[in-house]
Amino acid sequence: MRQSVTKLEQFYASRRGLAAQSMVNRRLHALWPHLEGRDVLSFGYGLPFLAEYEKGAHSMIHAMPNGQGAVSHHSRRGNNSVIVPEPQLPFAPATFDRVLVAHGLEETPDLASLLAELWRVMKPEGRIVIIAAARAGMWARSDNTPFGAGQPFSRGQLSDRLKSAQFVPLVRSGALYTPPLKMFSGPRMTRTLEKFGETVWPGFSGLVLVEAVKRLYAGHERRAHKRILRPTFAGGGALGVPGKVVNSKSKSGHAGD
Repeated sequence: MRQSVTKLEQFYASRRGLAAQSMVNRRLHALWPHLEGRDVLSFGYGLPFLAEYEKGAHSMIHAMPNGQGAVSHHSRRGNNSVIVPEPQLPFAPATFDRVLVAHGLEETPDLASLLAELWRVMKPEGRIVIIAAARAGMWARSDNTPFGAGQPFSRGQLSDRLKSAQFVPLVRSGALYTPPLKMFSGPRMTRTLEKFGETVWPGFSGLVLVEAVKRLYAGHERRAHKRILRPTFAGGGALGVPGKVVNSKSKSGHAGD
């Protein structure tokens, strides 16, 4: 059972949640300085981390698993959040340039199938960043934050799972060395502890981030030959397409902007 989207919203509106968002964004922007003209997908709950990219991206979709629930999020094209079945994703193959997964892997009932689906919907040479609770970190041991739920990962474990899904890991890093306590969540304290942790305790971050790339030579072509569901967006389609079932082998069926 996944955490509810309401709990995630409440956490990221709190002082600790804002600290977590700030430290993750610091790392994410080092990997992705901009997403100008890119087609972007977030899976799980990526809203706090992609807000600054939304204006420049060609398209952005927030896919939230049905066990979690979804919140409406509006961009210049209208609502761009959609609730999706898990692990199946309602997008055609090779749709997205960039994929961000946050609060997506730790509680999934079928990690291998989910990663296979993410590989399928990415364009060749597309990049994916996974943000997950760190196995050795303090945040994974706290029941008072969303990072204490589900299965945490080490950097090596996450890289191995991505390799098993035919991704090629590129960069591994950590974020959030601040203890999961309100008294340590102020901006100045957070920045100080982050720099200290990166230097002294690099293996004890609260979160792990791994960036990987989709290489065609590493993938399985059979993944593209399957039944694909079209997403349906409340309040109007962000992709401008009605909800229906298409066959991914058809040249006319695609989920585009």
